[in-house]
Amino acid sequence: VQLQASGGGLVQAGGSLRLSCAASGGTFSTYSAGWFRQAPGKEREFIAAISSFGGRTYNDHFAEGRFTVSRDNARNTVYPQMSSLKPEDTAVYYCAAKYGGSGLLFVASVYNDWGQGTLVTVSS
Repeated sequence: VQLQASGGGLVQAGGSLRLSCAASGGTFSTYSAGWFRQAPGKEREFIAAISSFGGRTYNDHFAEGRFTVSRDNARNTVYPQMSSLKPEDTAVYYCAAKYGGSGLLFVASVYNDWGQGTLVTVSS
């Protein structure tokens, strides 16, 4: 599938933001979707994933309940929701997809399809 991420921008610390990842070219309900981010000078890190069955996985190291993810298969879209944003959340956020609901969804290499990324900047 092809993925198009959107919704990034500039937000003040403490604010909230909802991103979107729209898929095309496949039956999206059969795909699991993951979200990753990459800050300048840092490695890409896992944020959250939602399987084709609707199960959710979060990176507890920093998500701390601030990140949630949902999907609307009728719209072929996944929605990560971020709240209580901090300046250290500034990064390019990427969505990714893999066929099927199984696998280590927190591992970037299991995903076959990636979006182009959307920049989120959190000001202090």
